Amino acid sequence: MPLPARHLPTLRAALLALLLLATAPGWAQAPEPRARRLFAIEEAQLSPDYWIARVAEPDAVLLPPQAIAARNARLLREDPSMHDLAALPAQIDGTRVRAWIDALARLPDAPLWDVQGQPVPAPTLAAIAANRALAAIPAEQPARFALAVRRADLRAFPTDLRVFSRRGETDIDRFQESALFPGDPVLVAHASADGAWRFVVSPRYAAWVRAEAIAEGPRAVVLGYGERTPYRVIVGAKPRTVFTREDPRVSELQLDMGLRLPLAALSADATVNSQNPYAAWALELPVRQADGSLGFAPALLQKGPDSAPDYLPLTRANLLRQAFKFLGERYGWGHAYDGRDCSGFVSEVYRSMGLLLPRNTGDQARSPVFARREFAPDTPRAQRLAALAALDVGDLVFVPGHVMMVVGQRDGQPWVIHDINEGHALDRDGQLRNLQLNGVSVTPLLPLRFDRAHDYVDRMTAIVRPAAAP
Repeated sequence: MPLPARHLPTLRAALLALLLLATAPGWAQAPEPRARRLFAIEEAQLSPDYWIARVAEPDAVLLPPQAIAARNARLLREDPSMHDLAALPAQIDGTRVRAWIDALARLPDAPLWDVQGQPVPAPTLAAIAANRALAAIPAEQPARFALAVRRADLRAFPTDLRVFSRRGETDIDRFQESALFPGDPVLVAHASADGAWRFVVSPRYAAWVRAEAIAEGPRAVVLGYGERTPYRVIVGAKPRTVFTREDPRVSELQLDMGLRLPLAALSADATVNSQNPYAAWALELPVRQADGSLGFAPALLQKGPDSAPDYLPLTRANLLRQAFKFLGERYGWGHAYDGRDCSGFVSEVYRSMGLLLPRNTGDQARSPVFARREFAPDTPRAQRLAALAALDVGDLVFVPGHVMMVVGQRDGQPWVIHDINEGHALDRDGQLRNLQLNGVSVTPLLPLRFDRAHDYVDRMTAIVRPAAAP
């Protein structure tokens, strides 16, 4: 039935309105982000299944548990960046403590800015340095041990002040080093002058931590916590314990990938924090008592895919699945923002399969216990490209200050997943573009650049295959 003529003006107005809406921002599909335009990333490539399907033997075990345990033990013995807490003597020499603190950081000569973009005054920096109380380090002291009771920042100096090397920078805090996680054991080596900080030595790092984030206990209890059975391994990215009104110390704690946490011993009819635990795992977590000493309390973790009864098998498929659980998480320099940086990212992925890596990129790239190939500045590009063509899933590719994990090959070039602060590439006009990735991202490796003249291939320093024999 034809529309009456009197309705035509109304129809024309409605069609015009729809046309205007269709061309307005937010109505039509949003433009593709710059990274996807430059790299032609398909939605399917943002799933681990896409890459697993391209692997010939995705479930083949690359390194069995016994070999992983042996590799970890060797890492503690032979890698100078690691600290074997069990091998420390009963008395700690003050010279050794001073060396740990001196090796961590010194105040830079260049100016620093705070998070508001204001210069950090020299007297402020001097006071921060003085808070280390270096003169108070005794010639010798008994070895004291503690467990981390929550995720906590490890700092270059005993201060919460965030400082940056450029005015306006707010991400790369030069005093941020790493993090402790619930249940991490540490040696307590020194206290700050104000008493609020402790200098601690963990298996992978030595730095300053807030005193309330750790609880001191007997050596055997602290070092034995990570060996207790039965246990659960955290295989989710960063699940949290169940909300617990009865004990805020264990309420909604973040548990990062790779943590091994013992189960609490409960009677058959026990409740945990007013909750029947049958639908959750009852973990026994370390807590800090009022006097700073170590205690333990039960906490619930919901049953589901975020934990497993043991470390996952070290396979290509599991490496991909675990890495992609972090996809899109914001970049966190030194484990800031409850996240992680590039080396922390690959560490947590491998830790969920029981394999330890050193904390920082430089130490990961040169560790003596992993199979690696190093590249000198004058290594010909053809040799570099040939090495990239032979990459396997899980291989780690290093450039200065950054590490990437290989997810596979496509169209004759390697693709990687990595936790990256910025990322640069050339656009179609040959202009260098900052991609502002600022998180865990999937990209091809070859287009990534340091500047217009040098790509990552030119600056590649090493390839490490953690699952292979050195």
